[in-house]
Amino acid sequence: MRRTSSTPRKYTLRAAALVASAAMVAVGVQAGSASAQADRATGASAVQLSAAQRASALQDAQSGASTVAAKIGLGAKEKLVVRDVIKDANGTVHTRYDRTYAGLPVLGGDLVVHQAENGARSVTKATKARISVASTTAALAPSAAKKSALSAAAAKKDTKTGTSGTPRKVIWAASGKPVLAYETVVTGTQKDGTPSRLHVITDAATGEKLFENEAIETGTGTSTYSGTVPLTTTKSSTTYQLTDGARGGHKTYDLNQRTSGTGTLFTDADDTWGGGRQTAGVDAHYGAAVTWDFYKNTFGRNGIRNDGKGAYSRVHYGNSYVNAFWDDGCFCMTYGDGSGNTHPLTSLDVAAHEMSHGVTAATAGLNYSGESGGLNEATSDIFGTSAEFYAKNATDQGDYLIGEKIDINGDGTPLRYMDKPSKDGGSADYWSSTVGNKDVHYSSGVANHFFYLLSEGSGAKTINGVSYNSPTVDGSKVTGIGRAKAEKIWYKALTTYMTSTTNYKAARTATLKAAGDLYGTTSAEYKAVGAAWAGVNVK
Repeated sequence: MRRTSSTPRKYTLRAAALVASAAMVAVGVQAGSASAQADRATGASAVQLSAAQRASALQDAQSGASTVAAKIGLGAKEKLVVRDVIKDANGTVHTRYDRTYAGLPVLGGDLVVHQAENGARSVTKATKARISVASTTAALAPSAAKKSALSAAAAKKDTKTGTSGTPRKVIWAASGKPVLAYETVVTGTQKDGTPSRLHVITDAATGEKLFENEAIETGTGTSTYSGTVPLTTTKSSTTYQLTDGARGGHKTYDLNQRTSGTGTLFTDADDTWGGGRQTAGVDAHYGAAVTWDFYKNTFGRNGIRNDGKGAYSRVHYGNSYVNAFWDDGCFCMTYGDGSGNTHPLTSLDVAAHEMSHGVTAATAGLNYSGESGGLNEATSDIFGTSAEFYAKNATDQGDYLIGEKIDINGDGTPLRYMDKPSKDGGSADYWSSTVGNKDVHYSSGVANHFFYLLSEGSGAKTINGVSYNSPTVDGSKVTGIGRAKAEKIWYKALTTYMTSTTNYKAARTATLKAAGDLYGTTSAEYKAVGAAWAGVNVK
């Protein structure tokens, strides 16, 4: 039976194993109807704003940015650029800013100003250092920065490298005393075939590499589907398209094994999808819809950037590409077809994990390196897992295992375990001073373990038929508060208290603040956050 556009319908899919190897300005808006209900005790959950309300809030905040800069003690050469505004149901407004100095971007200068309805104000900064440099005239030419950046890409064994544009002058403030620097973007291909957009920061006086950050974020996750899944498509003339008019116009394209461009929008004559090349498109389209609904119905977030606009998905990327990735540059999700082009990586876990990188980029902007990189990856694991529980898919019930369906290890074990991360052979169960030296997919274990302990508690238990036994660093017992509350705390911490440079100690502070806002500082939830962090050696 045919149907009108933007109406959900269920379609049969063939089973497939899928794998991925990424005084403040007040907000003059109405409360609206938030899907994520505010906590009754404090009203500290965010109000859902319409696209027009959010745009107005951003405009109002920017018009008052110079006043704010003066009131929080910034210097005459510093200016604030509004990135996001969140208004809580209790009237508190959280305004996230990027910063410039003498017209140059300050990397690591981002901050969030928290203004309560009674006028009380506090500030969360990515760096506590005062932004000041002796001169904004660089001793070295941009060509020297370009050479250093290309060397950094070569050290990663990237291929087909080249620079994207001229290196730009910036102030680097993310790792101590601010210095004048260059930021160079090197494009190319990573060892596994993933595109690379490597941002390299070099000292403008000495040419020393100060930092590098890979902007193409990859990750892991899987789901095997069979039976029926809901899709929303759009009819255009006599054909149907994988365009989701109910979720910001999200579109799903077939790259047809290419590695660039947008590809061809999937279409179908009778609106009955599945089989052949369509199956990957259907999986990706479904995964994007579930991810959108999870964020909207759980937190009141209206799309990845919270602006009501859908991203887009590209499937059938490259030849035997065994990965999937989120690219904030194109605001899109991309999926390979796996080994031999026989196992597309278009699963719900992958979609939710990777699109959550987009949410992180639009909020805290956690640097994809060191401890902040581990927190970035963990955020995607946390919300990828949460979306899997949210979906209630009968063939893949929610669990705290990452990649459990793909048997990539050849022995039936998953890629990552949230209850005891070290079971994968590389992830960290607990924080140590060297955890930031690990690959971000392994340093993420500390936060993944924290989230599991906060949700479910320590010790042995069985959930949806899966057995877990989560330890703590000192053998202490942690009592979980339930996944729904843990999700809410992590999301509020990410969107209102974390910044680009947040490390594990700062994440503890951020989640305690979030729990205090939501449930009060004497609540069981607040105490559980502290106990869960202590359980993973973050104190």
